[in-house]
Amino acid sequence: MPQKTEKGQSALVESYVHSPEKQQQLYKRTLIIVVISQIFGGAGLAAGITVGALLAQDMMGADSVTGIPTALFTLGSAGAAFLVGRFSQKFGRRTGLTLGFSAGGIGAGGVVLAAVIQSVPLLFISLVIYGAGTATNLQARYAGTDLANSSQRGKAVSIALVSTTLGAVAGPNLVGVLGEFALSLGIPALAGPFLLAGAAYLLAGMIIFLLLRPDPFMIAKALAAYEAEINPLSEEENAKLLTVNKRGVFAGGAIMVLTQFIMMAIMTMTPIHMGHYAHGLNAVGMVIGIHIGAMFLPSLVTGYLVDKVGRVVMAVASAVTLLASGILAAAGPADSLAVLITALALLGLGWNFGLISGTAILIDATSPVTRAKTQGSVDVFIALAGALGGGLSGLVVAYSSFAVLSLAGAVLSLFLIPVVIWGAGQRAA
Repeated sequence: MPQKTEKGQSALVESYVHSPEKQQQLYKRTLIIVVISQIFGGAGLAAGITVGALLAQDMMGADSVTGIPTALFTLGSAGAAFLVGRFSQKFGRRTGLTLGFSAGGIGAGGVVLAAVIQSVPLLFISLVIYGAGTATNLQARYAGTDLANSSQRGKAVSIALVSTTLGAVAGPNLVGVLGEFALSLGIPALAGPFLLAGAAYLLAGMIIFLLLRPDPFMIAKALAAYEAEINPLSEEENAKLLTVNKRGVFAGGAIMVLTQFIMMAIMTMTPIHMGHYAHGLNAVGMVIGIHIGAMFLPSLVTGYLVDKVGRVVMAVASAVTLLASGILAAAGPADSLAVLITALALLGLGWNFGLISGTAILIDATSPVTRAKTQGSVDVFIALAGALGGGLSGLVVAYSSFAVLSLAGAVLSLFLIPVVIWGAGQRAA
């Protein structure tokens, strides 16, 4: 029976390899499935971003440790990114993404339990596991690009990201309602958003598991093997392509790592900064909701620009936007809600430019033979950068100020420009 099943799967793959029409149909179908899963995944990731720091502050009673939750769940997302990438490379996107989302849901449940029994060790462990959902939500963007050609990749990434907006923006703005619901169940109010996160991640995993068939990555691998068989490259051509691709992987990775570090550092401390100036929980939810909206909502336009104007141009635009965000957050009136909204919106937009342009450069520089594994490895560094940014942010603010943190982010964003020009200048489209 297993042999028959394997033959059936082989025949299915072969039917796609020799049919460009079926490939495009699967590409479009995959995008729809990714969109649906990302809506729930976005709601899952918003919980930790919005109230993770506040929950830690409430349970531990100190501002200096408020960056720890972000550091933990982004550290957990680093390990998950590695594992999801490896599982996806070997078994396909369906297996890797299903496992990642499921782990995120279990971690969110652990956070709720930790809040109920007031266990800091369980909170820390659960946040690490919860981070798997964050990593998986980010890696899901790659699934939509597996069968996309070079002129569709920016658009494919953007469609995946923009669909995250619905859940990610709704999540923070439901903080008050979820808090009241949690209290009615005898659960601390700040754990309420994690109830939503657990359900959302588990639903996202179920959608991927049930609907992502046939697996687009397995089809893409078969296509690459077929192309290599009918059009073999010479040793010289292979060596040249490898050199070019290494530069592309470095450039794409560097863009995403730097933008993630800057964004996570400033975003993590915004709720704490707002609390010091008597802004309520609903105001915090609104600012973070707008920030997350700016991270994802412009994606369709960004994807179009990345494909039409060029990867490098949009990466430089990311640096300029992050620079403006940091300067505004540092120099604007500390108690002004309008300034915080604008600064955090620019922060999200700069991250959006960087993630989509960097992802497109990375995909351009890889083949399906190693693509998922490479993507997972790069996402490890992205997650570690987020963990470092989130972890250091609390210390920076505790020993200096939010303005110093924001200004440091602005200065760091300038390093994107020479890195991008050196690493991907020849790839400008």
